[in-house]
Amino acid sequence: MIKLLTRIFIKDSENVTDKNVRRDYCILGGVLGAACNLFLFALKIIIGTFMNSIAVTSDAFNNLSDMGSCMVAIIGAKMSSRLPDREHPFGHGRIEYISSLIVSFIILLVGFELLRSSADKMIHPETLNLSAVMVIILIASLSVKLWMYFCYSFIAKKINSTVMKATAKDSINDVISTSVVILSAVVGYFLPFSIDGIAGIAVAAYIMYGGLNLAKETIDILLGQPPAREVIDSLEKILSDKKEIVGIHDLIVHDYGPGRVFASVHAEVADDSNIIIIHDVIDGAEREILSKTGIQIVIHVDPVPVNDERAKSIRQSVTECVNSIEPTAAIHDFRINDDGGSIFITFDMVIKSTCEPAEISEITRKITESIQALDKKYKPVITVDEFFNE
Repeated sequence: MIKLLTRIFIKDSENVTDKNVRRDYCILGGVLGAACNLFLFALKIIIGTFMNSIAVTSDAFNNLSDMGSCMVAIIGAKMSSRLPDREHPFGHGRIEYISSLIVSFIILLVGFELLRSSADKMIHPETLNLSAVMVIILIASLSVKLWMYFCYSFIAKKINSTVMKATAKDSINDVISTSVVILSAVVGYFLPFSIDGIAGIAVAAYIMYGGLNLAKETIDILLGQPPAREVIDSLEKILSDKKEIVGIHDLIVHDYGPGRVFASVHAEVADDSNIIIIHDVIDGAEREILSKTGIQIVIHVDPVPVNDERAKSIRQSVTECVNSIEPTAAIHDFRINDDGGSIFITFDMVIKSTCEPAEISEITRKITESIQALDKKYKPVITVDEFFNE
């Protein structure tokens, strides 16, 4: 059904790289979610009142928070699709991530309020008024949430939207929490004591746990994460296909929101290459990456001695020294400057394991001594780079 709705309400629905199409997908998902959650809230608040159940009422207000989340998603979709301007030259795409963060805060707030009311219900328990009709209606409401989950998941996958992924997670969480409410109501009916408050606390805790996870995921994106493995693989594949490029390093990806991803990378080329040819190769690689991945990349060229047998032999010896002391380390930008008296060996080193600054200094000192032990003329000049990728 969701596929039919997208074809009806979204013009050119298959062109998901277009920012207006992405916006329309998010708005459609938000409108559907708001309508369904409003219906579920009204239904559950009525049932909860008649049953005198804090757990059902808690679940109702969870649906109300979901409706608010849908409205945030709609507003965020409209704002994030705005064109770049003078104040925001990289666009407004990160508003989508901020919308996800707001959704997580709404979830946490509702969860806290439900926790408080459920605790009060445990202290002052009341008898449940249970009927088969009410239980059947609650079970039927699960189908609505399941349908919403599949809708959100479809849209999230279609346009790679963090907001829709968040709402999809929230929907499946609602299915679980409503199931707990129904189970507690049925089981509690046959017990000599009320477990309604306990079930309410369980639902509230589950809601807050989901909100915390969602907040963490969104904050991680805003703070900056390593690029996904598939992104690294696609960029490496395109660059490695260029025979003039013998190696790459220092790949950094900056995510300013869907469709606004920028990157930079260092590409190693033979130091005796024709600079005009290399310039054309790099330009072509940048255009190909933009065309195939949508990433705007800047490629920095590092000349390295590819055809110098002496340099290759020294590099091999230096690599063995480095790996014997720190197996996770890798070197690049390897250059040799022979001034007649000393041989300056310059290279950058990346340590992939987590180390404190003092540990890095000690590793660098040991590597320097190991290289100098190979030949007293060797003067290592080592720069330690940060490791940005997984």
